[in-house]
Amino acid sequence: MRLTRYFLPVLKEDPKEAQIVSHRLMLRAGMIKQQAAGIYSWLPLGYKVLKRVEQIVHEEQQRAGHIPLLMPTLQSADLWRESGRYDDYGEEMLRVTDRHKRDLLYGPTNEEMITDIFRSHINSYKDLPLTLYHIQWKFRDEIRPRFGVMRGREFLMKDGYNFDLTKEAALHAYNRHLVSYLRTYERMGLQAIPMRADSGPIGGDDTHEFLVLAETGESEVFYDSQIADLRFGDREIDYDSVEECQAVLDEFTSRYARTDETHDESVFNQIPEERRRSARGIEVGQIFYFGTKYSEPMGATVVGPDGARVPVHMGSHGIGVSRLLGAIIEASHDERGIIWPEGVTPFHAGIVNLKQGDPSVDSACEALYRDLTANGLDVLYDDRDERAGAKFATMDLIGLPWRITVGPRGLKTNTVELTCRRTGESQEMSPSEAVARLQAIYQPVFDAAF
Repeated sequence: MRLTRYFLPVLKEDPKEAQIVSHRLMLRAGMIKQQAAGIYSWLPLGYKVLKRVEQIVHEEQQRAGHIPLLMPTLQSADLWRESGRYDDYGEEMLRVTDRHKRDLLYGPTNEEMITDIFRSHINSYKDLPLTLYHIQWKFRDEIRPRFGVMRGREFLMKDGYNFDLTKEAALHAYNRHLVSYLRTYERMGLQAIPMRADSGPIGGDDTHEFLVLAETGESEVFYDSQIADLRFGDREIDYDSVEECQAVLDEFTSRYARTDETHDESVFNQIPEERRRSARGIEVGQIFYFGTKYSEPMGATVVGPDGARVPVHMGSHGIGVSRLLGAIIEASHDERGIIWPEGVTPFHAGIVNLKQGDPSVDSACEALYRDLTANGLDVLYDDRDERAGAKFATMDLIGLPWRITVGPRGLKTNTVELTCRRTGESQEMSPSEAVARLQAIYQPVFDAAF
C-alpha cells in the first residue's frame, strides 16, 4: 500500500474532545471519526487493526473448539420477556418499535437469542457439549459515553455461549475459555489479568474479568504482585482435558486479584505487605457461569441419559474487540504516538523514501516493497513528496513496529536503515538482509495463527 493512494487523515494537533491517550491518538492517527456521541466510523487504518484483533479472537476461539455463527443486531423483545430481563435491563437498552408495532431492541448481549437457537435444534444430551460464539456489533446507551472506543455506545464484541449437561461440564467450559483468553491477549501483546468480579445484569456466581493495568482504567483493582509475573507463553494445552484446563485456572487465579466490587480487605491483608498492589484496570473481557438462569425460564432442555428432560447448564463469555484497540494503545505508546505490538499492527513495516523522485531511491523502495509483500508481509510505503521529518513523524504517530529508511547516501554502499519503533534502535544492513530480518521477526506471529 502506497501512502499517496491511501486514506490516512492524520491530525497535527490534539483533539480537544479527547480526554485519554488512546482516544487522542486514534483520532490523530486517522483511525476513527466520531459520528455521534459514543458512535464512530472506523477509517481504513483503524479498521485494519480491528480486523487483526478480530482474526486473533476467531483463531483462539476455534482452537478451543468453539463454533462461529452470526446473530443479528436487532432482537425481539419477546425473547427478553421470556427470560425476565426486558424490564430489568434499564435505560442502557435501546428499544425500537417497527412499522407493525412489534417491540425490538438493539442487542446489548445475546443470551436470550442463543438460547432460542439452541432450544430450536438441540434435543439430546448426545449433542453436548456445545459452545457457539459470534463477533457482532452491540449497543448500550451509556449515559456519558467517553474515552473514545473505550466506553462507546456502539461496540464490537465477541460473545460466546456454552451449553452443557451438568455443572461440572459447564465449569470445564469456563476453564477452557479462561485458557483461550490468556492466549488471545498475549498474542496481542497484552497482559490481561483474570480477576474475581461481579456478574452484573448477566447473572451467575462464577465470573472473572480480564483487566489490563492502565492509569486510565475505569475499575479500581487489588492484586498480589506475583500474578503480574505469570505468562501463558507458547505452551500447548489439550482443551478437552479437564485436568490441564483446571491447572491453568488454578495457576492464574490462586493469587489474590479482584475488582473493587468483590474486593475483601480482610483477605487482601493476608498477603505480605510488599506484594499488595492497587491500581486501575481496563476491562477487556469477562467469563460467566450462570447455570440454568436462562435455560429454565426459556425451556432449553435436553433428554438426559435416563430419558428425563433437564435444563442445560450455560455460561457466557465476552471479549471487547473494539475496546481492545484502546486498551492496547493505553498500554503501548510514547510521546510520539502509538507503538503497535507485532501481532496486531496494521502494517508489518513502513518504508520511508528520503528522496522521492530520485531514480535509484525510488527503484530500491519499489524492490523492497515487492520483496516484502512477496514474503507475506503487509507494508506501508511512504512515497509522498514530503520532507523526511514529516514522514518520520507520521510513521511514529501511527506506530508501525518497524521502519525501513531508504536514502541516496546509504544506497551508495547498498545499505538501508531498519528501525525498531519500541526501542528507537536502528541498524544498517542491505535490503535483502532487512527483508530476511523482518521475515524472522514475524515468523512467530504467523506460526501462532490457527
